Amino acid sequence: MRSYYEITIETEPFKAEVLSGLLWELQPLGIVELDHSLVLSFDAEERLEETVKNFLQHLVESAVINSFEYSLKTIEEINWNEEWEKNLKVIKVTDRIVIKPSFREYFPAPDEIVITIDPKMSFGTGEHQTTKLMLSMCEKFIEPKTRVLDVGTGTGVLAIASVLLGADYALGIDNDDWCYENALENIDQNHVYGNVEFRLAEIGNIAEHDFDFLLANIQKDVLLVIAKDIAVKVKEGGIIILSGLLFTDEADILESYTKLGLSFVDKMQLDEWISLAFRKETI
Repeated sequence: MRSYYEITIETEPFKAEVLSGLLWELQPLGIVELDHSLVLSFDAEERLEETVKNFLQHLVESAVINSFEYSLKTIEEINWNEEWEKNLKVIKVTDRIVIKPSFREYFPAPDEIVITIDPKMSFGTGEHQTTKLMLSMCEKFIEPKTRVLDVGTGTGVLAIASVLLGADYALGIDNDDWCYENALENIDQNHVYGNVEFRLAEIGNIAEHDFDFLLANIQKDVLLVIAKDIAVKVKEGGIIILSGLLFTDEADILESYTKLGLSFVDKMQLDEWISLAFRKETI
């Protein structure tokens, strides 16, 4: 029987939604929120404690938390499909946008856009605040007959939503094999084949520079590293929408992106998470 591993994490202060959003970077099989702790599941033990400890220490150094404790235990084999199906539900993100798993029935209103997403182990179910913020921004900004680049696509939900909102073409990229396979499955679920494309790639591998919109729901550290790559992928007058950001990240992102000739145009906030939009000015 295959073994799995659980890491239980307690922090001071304990902000479950903030922590879970950040801890998905460790690519766990799942995260369960308890009253005073988070439980992360993994299928490999190699350097697991070291990886988690270093990540939590980074959060201390970044002043996200003051202190932490964790414990590791081995668990018996779990049917992960059953586990995640129990917790997935229909989510009404905005007045128009609804996200549902394929095994839940939903009867939409005439003006609703329903996106079918089976997330497996990829980030982007619609439950997290950053996904909701990005979808709200997409609803506000995406225009018909445009081209969209979704960086760090995860389940592909933002790329798929962009086409359902009117874009002609959306390219989603991710450097994770599992995300890539999951995103391809979600193309079929939403019947957008031909309008949505996914590639196993990083932004530096993308040759195109003519996107009208660029979407990136990634943590601050990565957004700062790839800022120049993001800026050059959008045509003049194009819009860049970012999230994966805490409100405390706003100043650093604004400083970095405005230095690249991008103008700040909009902000949305949900709890402690924010989304920022920029326009690439015409030279």
